[in-house]
Amino acid sequence: MLRISKLTDYAIVVTAAMAGDPKRIFSAAELSSETHLEPPTVAKVLKMLTRSDLVQSFRGASGGYRLARTPADITVAQLIVAMEGPIGMTQCSVHQGLCSTEAVCALRGHWQQISRAVHAALSEMTLLDMTRPTITHTLVPELKLHNQTTESP
Repeated sequence: MLRISKLTDYAIVVTAAMAGDPKRIFSAAELSSETHLEPPTVAKVLKMLTRSDLVQSFRGASGGYRLARTPADITVAQLIVAMEGPIGMTQCSVHQGLCSTEAVCALRGHWQQISRAVHAALSEMTLLDMTRPTITHTLVPELKLHNQTTESP
């Protein structure tokens, strides 16, 4: 199963809260209260997002944080990369030379293709999309596997 880390999930929760009023400067305490996340977790997320230029940091008495771009201009892929690094299904699909069988493996190119497709899908979903109500129909169709037999009624 593929999963993002809890910290990445929390980063999306925090930025989605900020997306509700994208020009507003939020304190970390306000975001903690609004998202029901622990203050140290929110602080860590904001620090990482600031380093990736997805969030701006302001110092001083009226300081805090706000989104660096509009919610429509921040993708889920950018948030994941900011928190976890490059998106890849396997290590070899992101970094060369980490696998001892890389020289003889016929699958690396396929994993790279799959990783690019996942990245493209996550790049299509914006922070603005994440703040909208969910669609009630199935988003991911069932996969039909080769060699799968079906019985006729």
